[in-house]
Amino acid sequence: MAVKPGERRLRILQTLAEMLQDPKVERITTAALAARLEVSEAALYRHFASKAQMYEGLIEFIESSLFSVINRIAQEERSGLRQGELVLALLLGFAQKNRGLTRLLVGDALVHENERLQARINQLLDRVEATLKQSLRIAMTAGELPAGQDVAALANLLMCHALGRWQQFAKTGFARDPMAQWPLQWRLLQAACLSQPATSSA
Repeated sequence: MAVKPGERRLRILQTLAEMLQDPKVERITTAALAARLEVSEAALYRHFASKAQMYEGLIEFIESSLFSVINRIAQEERSGLRQGELVLALLLGFAQKNRGLTRLLVGDALVHENERLQARINQLLDRVEATLKQSLRIAMTAGELPAGQDVAALANLLMCHALGRWQQFAKTGFARDPMAQWPLQWRLLQAACLSQPATSSA
């Protein structure tokens, strides 16, 4: 039975993600990818115009996976603070289950690739941070957070926590579980959210 083009594209992306799971590999070539798939490089280019387009396919998968859940959280959870907790747990859990894609999120796999790919990742992370900011704004409106709290600073704090755990996970060859100590760390982050805002801003 012939493999459908959509299935072949998916297999290429799955194999690329699998290869990214090797922290010792700094750059994946199309030749290595073709060899893993046991096809020619020309066969790859029948489905993707460039290697950058393959990475874009993985980034689109990350966006779709994260925001389908984030949107559901926003619809189903009324507490803004709880929304923030669930989104942050989602980010850490996604990395835990998708090692290769974590290397994309932290930029390790994009060092020698097209600059637009890192810009695309930055845009994705900005969207997530904006989501956290909106959740915290809802929390403050509902009285869950002290009035006058700097929701932009708090959203950035939460985002930096996720980025730090992703980096630690990737840089240790996936030895440091991003979900380790999560309940305690969330309580610490929540305490920061609930603290009284500073009387003046820098």
